[in-house]
Amino acid sequence: MTLEDFARQPTPTAELPDPTPLLESLTRGVLEVLAGVREADQLARWFTEDAFRVLIARANLSARARSARGVVPTRPVYRILSTRASSPADGVVEATVIVESPGRTRAVAIRLEGMDRRWRVTTLAVL
Repeated sequence: MTLEDFARQPTPTAELPDPTPLLESLTRGVLEVLAGVREADQLARWFTEDAFRVLIARANLSARARSARGVVPTRPVYRILSTRASSPADGVVEATVIVESPGRTRAVAIRLEGMDRRWRVTTLAVL
């Protein structure tokens, strides 16, 4: 065995499930983390370390903004309007999930890569 055997192993798309349900579930989870009603750790297994750090930083900013305004965390009410995904390479999915809430419409951009036989978020942006 070599050290490379212990590193993350890329997984081809053919060996991975349809990413759409995961994209929508992750979007819901991320919005709940940003709203302060879900612990980010519940999503950690689906994120690479760098992407998870970005999520934590964004959640901390959201928590500080809520605290400064005296807003209590509440479960967000929204609906997913559309999910668009493309595959720029084998084992990679780049997607945009459009989410509508009473006050605004947002886009969540997610890049998934197949690693160790499951999809993992490598990039996340909530716009």
